[in-house]
Amino acid sequence: MKWLACLLAVCLSACSSDLALRASATLPPAALAASEGYVVVTVRNPVNLPTAHAASTPRGYDNVGPYLAGSIARATARRLSRDYGLREAASWPIALLDVHCLVYQLVPGTDAALLVAKLSRDPQVESVQPLLAFEAAAHPYNDPYAQLQQNVQQMDVEAAHGFSRGAGVRVAVIDTGIEANHPDLPPTVLVRNFVDNDSAAFNSDAHGTAVAGLIAAVPDNGIGIVGIAPDATLLAYKACWRVAAGGIRAVCNTFTLAQALAAAIEAHADIINLSLAGPSDPLLTRLVRRAIDAGIIVIGAVPPGGIADAFPTDIPGVIAVDTIEGHRATPGVLLAPGHDVLSLAPQGHYDYYSGSSLATAEITGIVALLRSRHPHLSGQEAVALLETDSPSMPDACAALRALLHKSGCS
Repeated sequence: MKWLACLLAVCLSACSSDLALRASATLPPAALAASEGYVVVTVRNPVNLPTAHAASTPRGYDNVGPYLAGSIARATARRLSRDYGLREAASWPIALLDVHCLVYQLVPGTDAALLVAKLSRDPQVESVQPLLAFEAAAHPYNDPYAQLQQNVQQMDVEAAHGFSRGAGVRVAVIDTGIEANHPDLPPTVLVRNFVDNDSAAFNSDAHGTAVAGLIAAVPDNGIGIVGIAPDATLLAYKACWRVAAGGIRAVCNTFTLAQALAAAIEAHADIINLSLAGPSDPLLTRLVRRAIDAGIIVIGAVPPGGIADAFPTDIPGVIAVDTIEGHRATPGVLLAPGHDVLSLAPQGHYDYYSGSSLATAEITGIVALLRSRHPHLSGQEAVALLETDSPSMPDACAALRALLHKSGCS
């Protein structure tokens, strides 16, 4: 029976959702600390894939699939390092775009703009850009006397649950890690880490935990809070990391976000939540467009300065979300509560948070309720159901009532 035990162990490990990153796909600590001095280059990656077997997928982002960097891509990478005086810091094949993505470290003193211009003219370079940095858009706020979950009451979520709780919808939260075993989260959360292989740091990340709690906290369990779409399946993809060990402020970059976006697309997510903001990014824009073309609804946070030239809300088709407390009535931007919002915190705790990150998660939860009842709902249709003529709170129940042609919220 030893062979059976071994086979079972192999099967269980193959089905694990917490897969370690290859060393080559992990950025060095210096690149995580500061993106300056690094460039992201993609080269074409023509690979002859093996014939797929039954119950298998020909490509994947689990770091164990057959889609790897081919000999042509590897040779091109070596030539670029030699010709331009670059040192490869990390690499990872993007199957969705048929390219191999490389992060190169520049020699100190290199004029980055001049180098990018030179690389853009190289016939073997598919794309080149700086390694850009992004930041999760939330700030901690503690007030034990605030009315608990006022946001849920304002958006009529309780009545909406009579129509939908988000069942059957896969929501990818691309953020920091989350405390997946928080007592107020469902046990079905699927986790991936695209920053490192530090499970302790993953489980102690506050920003992602707060976002996940707003979307999917378990109701009627005698503890904690109520999630807006508690029956949705969460895909928690860590692409951002904390700036300080004990804080909520988190940052990300082009490479880690690209890996998480591609994984969400490959996992057939219905909705991607991006509670973060940063500069317009060509590579990430391509992946977001691929997600939208695949029918995935992408929802992003509006940064303090607005949506102009800001990833991801500058991309057509992305649902942009801001805090209603800002009172900025911008066409096409949905508003939701973003001040004194109660959600989950690591170590089984709860806390108050503020920022457009929280408003984004709330809209994601409501859109999950809608998509559960209308599996082919588009982002544009969701906006039409939730948008109002004046700065006012989205009404989850009214949106579901309109979608289902129902006469009342009960």
